[in-house]
Amino acid sequence: MNIILLSGGSGTRLWPLSNDIRSKQFIKIFKNDSNEYESMVQRVYRQIKTVDKDAVVTIATSAKQVSVIKNQLGKDVGVSVEPCRRDTFPAIVLASAYLADIKGVDPNEPVVVCPVDPYVDDSYFESLAQLSQQAAKGEANLVLMGIEPTYPSEKYGYIIPTSKDTTSEVATFKEKPDAETAKQYISQGALWNGGVFAYKLGYVLEKAHSLMDFDDYHDLYAKYADLTKISFDYAVVEKEDKIQVQRYGGAWKDVGTWNTLTESMAEHIVGKGVMDEKCQNVHILNDTSLPVLAMGLHDVVISVSPDGVLVSDKEDSGYIKPFVQDIQQQVMFAEKSWGSYRVLDVDDSSLTIKVELQAGKNMNYHNHKNRDEVWVVLSGTGRTVVDGMEQKIHPGDVVTMEAGCRHTVFADSELKMIEVQLGQEISVEDKEKFELE
Repeated sequence: MNIILLSGGSGTRLWPLSNDIRSKQFIKIFKNDSNEYESMVQRVYRQIKTVDKDAVVTIATSAKQVSVIKNQLGKDVGVSVEPCRRDTFPAIVLASAYLADIKGVDPNEPVVVCPVDPYVDDSYFESLAQLSQQAAKGEANLVLMGIEPTYPSEKYGYIIPTSKDTTSEVATFKEKPDAETAKQYISQGALWNGGVFAYKLGYVLEKAHSLMDFDDYHDLYAKYADLTKISFDYAVVEKEDKIQVQRYGGAWKDVGTWNTLTESMAEHIVGKGVMDEKCQNVHILNDTSLPVLAMGLHDVVISVSPDGVLVSDKEDSGYIKPFVQDIQQQVMFAEKSWGSYRVLDVDDSSLTIKVELQAGKNMNYHNHKNRDEVWVVLSGTGRTVVDGMEQKIHPGDVVTMEAGCRHTVFADSELKMIEVQLGQEISVEDKEKFELE
């Protein structure tokens, strides 16, 4: 099975645990069978491999999410990187071209596209396999998953099938309605459109070539910034006549807000937290070392991270986005392919962060034009390379790098350091990468 997982998100709806770098799908908040916390993307990837261990998984994402994806899923997962955001049609075409030209997938092979963050059980992925099998038959150019609705939701579009069969033709599509209209759709047998569908790889590439001027994956990538922003639904689905829908009646939840997320949590407290016996339907999610105390609260979510603090009624938490967009805040935590960092202090001409590298990992060989850096080793062992000179490091060692000097660090064991950045123009854009000779 070939699966494209769409990984987007601005990091606003689950603020302050999510930010511009760590979107909601990367927050480790659910416990797996080993009683360890895992993120939505880790959960979905694990479930896919449980149902089909040979599944080829490609994640369509932005450049800023690549490091955290590699950190959480390993280096072997396929990643189709968008140079910039251009909505779902260009993203799916780029990922499809990646499968064809980079991974060598046959144009007659079926491909399933779905979001990276549904909260589902294994039956969902068994249904994805059935969706792939249906697309392989070639009876339709597109096969959609239609989710049997549990209430008249205003958040989803609706698919109205021509029959009540497990697989049927599509009569029509309906945009997101109000609650009363949604009731009418459901009475007509309508299904939720969860953005899950399957097609033969060659179909989407042929459709793309008819709408875009490109030769192959590399050419498309080079021209990506000039592509028109358009959704896959508008560009393809609504114009396709040969289209089927396959019913899915299993557990399915879009955990896009604090309210829906906490409904799916097995615990009421994650991290350091205490609540009294008067608290009802209260969740504490604390990503800091500071304790949180809640008393006498009802239907409230409390979320704490280095980026900020949220205390909200659960129903009202769904309206967080415009408020968060007005908050100007340095990103205080991020996962990278080599480990993670947490900002400890921000000043006008300095930035102090705690860096943790996983054993066997290393940073890119790079330099900065506008800042000096100092590393203080707290624990673990490793090696630094500064302007080509290698040196072993141990707890207590101090390494200094002036602006312009090329440097990297290798972790022989788990390595923790304090990094102090010094300069008048400290910016994440001030970084140039080099090959290590």
